[in-house]
Amino acid sequence: KMIKGMGGAMDLVAGVKKIIVVMEHTSKDGSPKFIPACTLPLTGRNVVDMIVTDLCVFQRPDHDSPFRLIECAPGVTAEEVAAKTSAHYTVDVAQPA
Repeated sequence: KMIKGMGGAMDLVAGVKKIIVVMEHTSKDGSPKFIPACTLPLTGRNVVDMIVTDLCVFQRPDHDSPFRLIECAPGVTAEEVAAKTSAHYTVDVAQPA
């Protein structure tokens, strides 16, 4: 359900050093939320530094670099993350032996 209005989000991304987004990895119907391009109105363009989901953590060293998969939740594999993610990212996570 979409809720209209800014809700103060503009203030959150203006002039801060680090933006961390915390979200569920997929929507209720199972479709990816981390997608190649935002389909909603943007509060800030190219400002996110880290994304933490229920499946994993993505991070990037700067805003010119792609996100890197740096950690998976217990019991989650990089392959499962890939199957539920449509955005481009690199993998920099150690897989269990």
